[in-house]
Amino acid sequence: MLRTISALAKNRPGVLAEMTAEFGKYNANIRSMAAGETENPEVSRLVIQVEGEEAEIDTITRALEDMEPIVQVDDLARKEFVDRELVMIKVDMDREKTGQLMQVFEVFRANVVGMGEETITVEMTGDQDRVNGLINMLAGYGIRSMCRSGMIALKRGDE
Repeated sequence: MLRTISALAKNRPGVLAEMTAEFGKYNANIRSMAAGETENPEVSRLVIQVEGEEAEIDTITRALEDMEPIVQVDDLARKEFVDRELVMIKVDMDREKTGQLMQVFEVFRANVVGMGEETITVEMTGDQDRVNGLINMLAGYGIRSMCRSGMIALKRGDE
């Protein structure tokens, strides 16, 4: 099972290590993690996409809530949320297929951020399905390297 957890934590050294240790205790795999400051520079938001058994993830969530530096934990799988991910992809560029590549970029609203003699680098922001769609489309052209930011997410509405 894949679940998304959002946690607000105090900005201090070692918090991320403490949190990830909890996932290891219960043999849950962190598939994606993104962290950054919130509107309050003393607090960071961590968005963690985790794969594991439902009972284990519930136990981890409760353990996180009990940690001193954790301000709040939300299991976003049980709420509506908006998510985004940034991906940068370096693709082999064949002069004969450049037009086709540009059409793919246009369809996915990906932006060219760099060009070399043999490669072209694009960036795109979207939900994970859209990011995966772009990756699948570009795989046939030859992906040289890729970097994904990990999912960021916020609850929908006024909560």
